[in-house]
Amino acid sequence: MQAAYVTVSIIIVILSVLLTLVVLIQNSKGGGLAANFAAGNQAFGVRQTADFLEKITWGLATSIMVLCIVATFLIPDKNASGSKLRDAIEQQVTTEGTPIVNPEVAVPAELPTAPESENN
Repeated sequence: MQAAYVTVSIIIVILSVLLTLVVLIQNSKGGGLAANFAAGNQAFGVRQTADFLEKITWGLATSIMVLCIVATFLIPDKNASGSKLRDAIEQQVTTEGTPIVNPEVAVPAELPTAPESENN
């Protein structure tokens, strides 16, 4: 499951870079790089280039959104490995009979008391 998540994440990054490049090629007024690509070929004019780039932009954006939704379902479950660890610790405790104590959270046997005041 983790390999599928990594694969989808890599595809999302690649598509994002392609989308960035396609958007940078476009120009809202019909000029820019799109016009330069179509200058040598009259059959594939500026308007057709703009339409093609717009379709590519929408296709890449839709693909990225769909893959992001798919990636959320493929996120590796971190609780699964934690429960395996928890089960192993519980099994260790039950087989040895002595609980494992974490010294950071252990409460001392005797709590210090405040000195009594002499103003009785």
